Amino acid sequence: MGNTVSNEKLIQLMTSYENLVFSICLKMTGDYFAAQDITQETFISAYSHLDELSPSSEKAWVCRIASNKCIDYLKSSARKAHPTPEEEMPENVTSRDGPLETFVAKDVMQQFTDNCNALPDSYSEAARMHFIEGLTAKEISLKTGVPLKNVQTRIYRAWEMLKTKMRKEDFLS
Repeated sequence: MGNTVSNEKLIQLMTSYENLVFSICLKMTGDYFAAQDITQETFISAYSHLDELSPSSEKAWVCRIASNKCIDYLKSSARKAHPTPEEEMPENVTSRDGPLETFVAKDVMQQFTDNCNALPDSYSEAARMHFIEGLTAKEISLKTGVPLKNVQTRIYRAWEMLKTKMRKEDFLS
């Protein structure tokens, strides 16, 4: 494919399937930020392999790439647990997916919110404020009066608890 055609095809794939791919990645990893990264990696990989794309199966093809990337992520022994970046979470993203994909994305986020709320109080508050409201550790510290290091520790521990609670098996039932 020519470069312009490739770029246009990538844009079309991202426009059509970005929310679906993100939902799959979030569902499989249980980690919002890993899902963002893997979604990006999925489209980079798709761009590199556009010559293998069959127009009749592009949705399945992109979803398979995302699933494989998630499996690689989950199997990776080099993966280290780390606090999430101090970045704002995106505001409401306009969905271009169909009703099923929109339902799945909302369902996954509801499960994530429910799991945040089920954490012990200090971790639940930090998790909700950081992962759902998109506040940085510094903003949470200023808002709650809790020292920054304590907030960072709570976010990290909440993230670890959420990873345990939101294993792949939880989403496959």
